[in-house]
Amino acid sequence: MERAAIYHQPASHYAFSYDGSDLYIRIRAKKEDIKQVTLIYADPYEYDNGKWMGEKLSMKKIARTEEHDYFGCIIKPERRRVQYGFILEDFEGETIFYGGRGFFANTLVNLNTMDYYFKFPFIHKIDTFQAPDWVKNTIWYQIFPERFANGDPSLSPKDVLPWGSKDPSTTDFFGGDLVGITEHLDYLEDLGINGIYLTPIFEAPTNHKYDTLDYMKIDPHFGDKKIFRQLVDEAHKRGIKVMLDAVFNHIGDTSEIWQDIVKHEEKSKYKDWFHIHSFPVRYGENGNVENATSISYDTFAFTTHMPKLNTSHPEVQQYLLDIATYWIREFDIDGWRLDVANEVDHAFWKKFRQAVRKEKADVYILGEIWHDSWIWLLGDEFDAVMNYPFTQTIIENYIENKISPLKMVETINEQYMRYPKQVSEVMFNMLDSHDTARILTRANGNKNKAKLALAFMFAHTGSPCIYYGTEIGLDGANDPLCRKCMVWEESNQDLDMLAFTKQLISTRKKYQDILSLGDLTWDVSRAEEGLISFTRALNGEALTFIFNQASEEKKVPTTATHDVFENRDISGEISVPKESFKIVR
Repeated sequence: MERAAIYHQPASHYAFSYDGSDLYIRIRAKKEDIKQVTLIYADPYEYDNGKWMGEKLSMKKIARTEEHDYFGCIIKPERRRVQYGFILEDFEGETIFYGGRGFFANTLVNLNTMDYYFKFPFIHKIDTFQAPDWVKNTIWYQIFPERFANGDPSLSPKDVLPWGSKDPSTTDFFGGDLVGITEHLDYLEDLGINGIYLTPIFEAPTNHKYDTLDYMKIDPHFGDKKIFRQLVDEAHKRGIKVMLDAVFNHIGDTSEIWQDIVKHEEKSKYKDWFHIHSFPVRYGENGNVENATSISYDTFAFTTHMPKLNTSHPEVQQYLLDIATYWIREFDIDGWRLDVANEVDHAFWKKFRQAVRKEKADVYILGEIWHDSWIWLLGDEFDAVMNYPFTQTIIENYIENKISPLKMVETINEQYMRYPKQVSEVMFNMLDSHDTARILTRANGNKNKAKLALAFMFAHTGSPCIYYGTEIGLDGANDPLCRKCMVWEESNQDLDMLAFTKQLISTRKKYQDILSLGDLTWDVSRAEEGLISFTRALNGEALTFIFNQASEEKKVPTTATHDVFENRDISGEISVPKESFKIVR
C-alpha cells in the first residue's frame, strides 16, 4: 500500500458541507492501489458503556486521475458535529487505519480514542460556501462592446473606421456601443442567452478600456448612464443577467489620480495609492521606458501605462468598494468579473465580498484567474473563476490533438477534485475570450472539431459562456484579431453554426438540472479508438454523451431509447459519425 499517496484534509475540498447540514468527504489514494475504503464516523461525544459508537460506511470511487483514485461519500451528522477516520484495504489484503494523527494498525482499540480521528467540529450554515443559485442555470455571452454593434454613430470617435472594414489592430475603433447591444437583446434572447458579460465600459482612452480613467463614468463613446440603465432594464425584462468587468488591480496612467502624482510627485495626496519605488514616475524617465524590465513603480505586467493600485491602503479600498457597490445599487447589475484578480491581496477581496453581498445578496463574483484557484474559493472571496484550466484541457484534446482522450478525462477529474461541489456548479466555462485566439481559428477552420469542443463543454458542470460571434462562425487569432467586429449580415454568417449553437443551448436548458447537478460517470474503455462517453444522472433520469474523435464512424451499443439532439427514437445500437457526438436518454 502506497501510504505516501493517501491524503485527506478536513475543512477543505476533501471535507465540506454543501447545504449546511450534510458533509461531503473525499480521500485520495494511489491509482489502482486501494480496493476498499470504509469511513468510520459519529458524533465525538456519542459513547455507550465507555465505547465510542462509530458507524461504518463504504465509500465509492468517484474519480480517477493520472496518478490517483478518489473515494467519496456524503453523511448527515444528526447534531452537525462529527469525528471520522478511514479503514483502507489494498488488493494484497493489507488493511490500515488513517486518521488525524496519521496511519495506525487497524485494531478496534483505535476506535475508542478520540485523538486518532479527523474532526469536523460543527457544520455552520454561515460558513458553508454559498454561490448564487441563478448562475447554475445561466448561459453566458461575452461581449467586447467596441466590436459588437454600432447602434448610435453619433457616439463614435472621430477616427472611427467603417464597421468590419479591416482586421483590427490594437488601436482601431469601429464604433461599437451600448446602444448596439441593447438593440440586439432580442437576438441574444432568441439564441437562448440569459447572461451577458461585458468587458470594461468605463471611461478609458483605448478600445479595450482596461486602462480606466473614471470608474464612475460610462465611456462617452459607449453612451452614458441613461443608456446603460436602459440596457440593464431591457436585459432584465428578457430574463438576461448583466455582469460588468472591474479593473481594480491597476488604473490608466492618464487618469486624474495618476496625473496628480506625475505633477506633484512625493507631495501628491495619492502617492501611497500605488506601489512607487522612486520618483519621477513620468514615462521615459527613471527606467519608465518601453520594454523595461525594471521600472520605478509596479504595473500590470510591464505596461507602464497601467500603474498598479495599492489595494491594502484604506483610502484605495474605500474608493474601489464605493465603485463596486454604486453600480449594483444604482443600476442593479448582477455580477462583477474581476480583472487580474490573482494579483490583488486577499484581504481586499474579503472586504469586497462583504460589501457587494450586503448591497445585493445574490450578486455573482467572478475572478479572472488562469490557474488553480482553491485559495480564492473558500467561500469568503469569489464564487468562481474563469475556468481556463478546463478550457485548455478541452482544447488540447479536441482542437489541437496534443493530449489523448484518456489524458483529458484524467485531467478534468483532477480539476473537479480541487473544488467543493458548489464551486464547480458555478464555474465560468468557456472555450475562448477576448484574451485568446478564437476556437474556430485554433481548430484551423475545422467546424466539426469546434462543435465537439462546444458540446463537450455544455455537457459538463459549470456555467457555459459563448464568446460573441462564435455562434455565427467568427474566427480570429490572438489579440487583436480575436476582437473582430461582429458580423450582422445574414449572408455572411455561418447559419449552420448558428442553428447548432441554438440547439446546444436549448438542450442544455431542457436538461439543466442533470447537467448542473447530476453525477458524472465516465466510460473510457474505447478511448484509444478516439471514442469516449459519459453519463450524467440525477433522480433516476440519465443522459449519455458519446464523443467520436476518430476519422471513421463508430458503432456503439446502447440501452438508451431516444436520441436527444436529433429527437428520434433508437434501440440496440447507435452510429456516431466521424468527428461527431450523440446525446441519448
